[in-house]
Amino acid sequence: MKQNIPRLLIVGYVWPEPNSSAAGHRMMQLISIFKEHGWKITFASSATESEHAADLQERGIDTQPVEINSSGFDTFLENLQPDVVMFDRFVVEEQFGWRVAEHCPGALRILDTEDLHCLRRARRRAILENRPFSEVDLLEDEVAKREIASILRCDLSLIISEYEMKLLTDHFQVDESLLHYLPFLLNPIDQAQVEEWPTFDDRAHYITMGNFRHPPNRDAVQFLKTEVWPRIRSRQKKAVLHVYGAYPSRQVTDLHEPREGFHIKGRTPDARAVVRSAKVCLAPLRFGAGLKGKLVEAMQCGTPSVTTPVGAEGLNGEKEWPGAVAQSSEEIAAAAVRLYTNRSAWEKAQLTGLEIVNTRFGKSRFEPAFTDRIQHVRENLEKHRRHNFTGSMLMHHTMASTRYMSKWIEAKNRM
Repeated sequence: MKQNIPRLLIVGYVWPEPNSSAAGHRMMQLISIFKEHGWKITFASSATESEHAADLQERGIDTQPVEINSSGFDTFLENLQPDVVMFDRFVVEEQFGWRVAEHCPGALRILDTEDLHCLRRARRRAILENRPFSEVDLLEDEVAKREIASILRCDLSLIISEYEMKLLTDHFQVDESLLHYLPFLLNPIDQAQVEEWPTFDDRAHYITMGNFRHPPNRDAVQFLKTEVWPRIRSRQKKAVLHVYGAYPSRQVTDLHEPREGFHIKGRTPDARAVVRSAKVCLAPLRFGAGLKGKLVEAMQCGTPSVTTPVGAEGLNGEKEWPGAVAQSSEEIAAAAVRLYTNRSAWEKAQLTGLEIVNTRFGKSRFEPAFTDRIQHVRENLEKHRRHNFTGSMLMHHTMASTRYMSKWIEAKNRM
């Protein structure tokens, strides 16, 4: 008897752009896991498709544009009848989760958090108010209430950072049965790849990377320009920084100042190539959440980095950082120049990055546990949901309120 092919529906916040952001790369990692295990995948999104989006259809994935506040999504669901629905970020679950629960009640609902948005927001607010961040700040954040409610409504939420796992279980008291730690899923770096890395003498310049639609990246570049870079240039008169990233705003391009060695490069078609050619990666992130793809990419390219505690969070665990972690602009600048000019420290940092990638983020280490977890929850879904009474209660009230608000908006749009 022919076995039924399981069907996965991914509802995306945007169409994935793996060459533009870590979030896009992460989504493609998740898609590849399901694809390798024989799932039939449909990707739907209400966003406008970008020219830089991955060609999903070329990868054998069905695509479907959808609308928010539209019963057309209900018809789409009823025809597709997915076995698993994965929401890309909590705001997508808010828009579509109740519809999935109503029209496909037997479908496993997964939330891919990407990172904790409420954590990023609370840290940003602390920076703007010129004070230290405290986890107590999260209790006063409206987004925290919405995000935790979304996690509780879903059957399983994917958490990318160990710090965020601990924050959810200890601070928000979320039951571990609703969470699954799934960091970046990377292939190991072998010796042949290491031998292709440019050497200390073959590299030049500092580099920083980031999608500039992401507020932490815009802030980091501004902080670099005004606070860190002048301190580096006072030590290295001819130092040069190349700033790469998709979607630079006018605010970012206005920072371009070649006379000061500060070059805004914008999008690059080959991020790996430019990171490999640089000597030191700078990532002075003052706020943020999740795992920082730019720093992982630097490790994969053998490029040591200087970042902040927020930038390093969740990446190195108990291991040393492959470069330096510093807080103030003076500390960051001093550490950057020291790393840039010290061959032995630089080469040690390079090997440390190699060790972090190969021991902490191997795809083969996390993929089996992830697929087993999905299978186990699917087979025990009714029992799993009974254990999560709070989530059932939240879904009941969401369906009783959001449903009618959405239907009112839909009716209003038809007028």
